[in-house]
Amino acid sequence: MEPIVELRGLSKTFGAGAEQVAALQQVSLAVEPGEIFGIIGQSGAGKSTLVRCINFLNRPSEGTVTVDGKCLNTMTEAELRASRRNIGMIFQSYNLLEQRTVLRNVLYPLELTHEDRRTARTRAMQLLELVGLADRASAYPAQLSGGQKQRIAIARIFLKNPPILILDEAISALDSVTEAKIQRAFNKLSQGRTTLIIAHRLSTITGADQIVVVNDGRVEAVGKHEKLLDTCPLYREMWQAHMGAKEGEQA
Repeated sequence: MEPIVELRGLSKTFGAGAEQVAALQQVSLAVEPGEIFGIIGQSGAGKSTLVRCINFLNRPSEGTVTVDGKCLNTMTEAELRASRRNIGMIFQSYNLLEQRTVLRNVLYPLELTHEDRRTARTRAMQLLELVGLADRASAYPAQLSGGQKQRIAIARIFLKNPPILILDEAISALDSVTEAKIQRAFNKLSQGRTTLIIAHRLSTITGADQIVVVNDGRVEAVGKHEKLLDTCPLYREMWQAHMGAKEGEQA
């Protein structure tokens, strides 16, 4: 089976001369269709730069990115925009339009593609029901909590129906109860899709098909949770810190 996302020798630097910073250094990864990839690392390790290079929101300084058999490096801007339609990204900042209601925020991606309005509205209301916000369809973002805004962002991405999903610490700022609700909604909606998740709480990715440990712009280790606990000191240290924090919350 061919990887749906493949990175080869990926490097990314910011700045120039003495101010140059290497955010990524020779990263190579292959993600199979339908896999869930967790991405973890300390703050500043290069996680966000990594996922932003996957759809060329950040253009790599070196190396290649291939998505669904097509090399992004050689694409024109128009071709990149078309490619990005197959990749849904959910950021921590939600990116909602304040002047639009909840329902119209969810519908926005389909308005750009001129889908049938009645069909799109029906699908949008079904997704809002799934994330527990059908009763807030007429509300505006300013009237909602952070957790509610995040669930809107999730519903909007799944209405777009992309085969590849990228979550950039999308639930890191939420309380544990809200996080659990969002995680349940996400689990239902993400089945059968290729998913890359930058995780703040390691417990959200312990069941991932592969976990990538990023350290100082490099891939330190790749494997399942149990393997990394045995073979990767950095991962083990982060897991112990996570469990310690979790025990502190429960005390």
